[in-house]
Amino acid sequence: MTVFRMPSLGADMESGTLVEWLVRPGDRVKRGDVVAVVETAKGAIEIEIFQDGVVRALIAEPGAVVPVGAPLAEIAAEGAAAEVAPAPATPQPAVTPPTAPARPTAAPPRRQPAPAPAAPQAGRVRVTPAARRRAAALGIALERLRGTGVDGAICLADLPSPVLPKRAPAGFDPAAMRAAIAAAMSRSKREIPHYYLSETVDLSAALDRLARINAERDPSARLLPAAILLRAAALAIAATPQVNGWWEEGRFRAADGVHVGWAVALRGGGLIAPAIRNADRLALDPLMAALRDLVQRARSFALRGSELTCASITITSLGERGAESVLPVIHPPQVAMLGIGRIVVRPWVVDGTVQPRQVVTLTLAGDHRATDGHVGGLLLTRLAALLADAERL
Repeated sequence: MTVFRMPSLGADMESGTLVEWLVRPGDRVKRGDVVAVVETAKGAIEIEIFQDGVVRALIAEPGAVVPVGAPLAEIAAEGAAAEVAPAPATPQPAVTPPTAPARPTAAPPRRQPAPAPAAPQAGRVRVTPAARRRAAALGIALERLRGTGVDGAICLADLPSPVLPKRAPAGFDPAAMRAAIAAAMSRSKREIPHYYLSETVDLSAALDRLARINAERDPSARLLPAAILLRAAALAIAATPQVNGWWEEGRFRAADGVHVGWAVALRGGGLIAPAIRNADRLALDPLMAALRDLVQRARSFALRGSELTCASITITSLGERGAESVLPVIHPPQVAMLGIGRIVVRPWVVDGTVQPRQVVTLTLAGDHRATDGHVGGLLLTRLAALLADAERL
């Protein structure tokens, strides 16, 4: 038997409020199943289980504020389920041979089968409290949805993510998020010896390739510059593993893949950086789809806990309305963060002549405990080379 504990959903998290359970004792779970919803300063987050087994007991009650690392539930291994709750054995009566012919007796009454559970009333929708609140906030009709929770109940995972959410769900506190961000960044600047490197890169080849790809596409299917910048960054990070991981217990631990956190500005205020797993293995189109999905779910508060904890490096992109450059603050326990400024037109020397070119300034913040400027410079050099030879992306 193991104990399922409140996970840490970021360096700024000390505790979370258990909103609801999506499982009950006796349910079988497998790795990756969403089992609970927890409210943090970043909003309501779906929490996954990281092992296979059977829910033996739910320790924390909905509404409880649970510190990081405190027990939430007990999980028994599949093979141990019978030991946890063995089925009662039916006693067998002793058989004694009769000494005389037995008189016929009336047959014992036949045991009637247990009545089946009553079916839900017609028209009644089973829905968890958190899902009901979010559906009401987003104007979603529950009658049109199909639930995947306990007994077919509609849970948060069953709600579609709106393209333009009207407002944050109940419980989101922008001031609390701002305080959490400040705490995490204060810790970062206090504990991490930052160094900074920057490189301004000609994006003409990359943007020309995007224009060719998008020429025959509908607007909704077109690629954004963020896709090609993210693709190039993921490949450069894969080639520079020293910046891809975490500083834990006084040493660097390399990640098992390039899990890029993408900083998303929330409409209600604040910032969140969920991860795209194995970003270096995704081509441009699936990477664009993953990025759109991540941003949409981040802004509608429909992220999973694993998306907030697995990032091995983070990218902050200021977009077309941002500044020309940004000096990132590393998100602990990561050891690097990449900043992407606004794409601007600047005079650029090409083959001995000055031409107008679209350029972008890339900035790397590195942790001097894990790397130095030489390694950081290699990352930026590789990134610039990939953007210059955009056909490789």
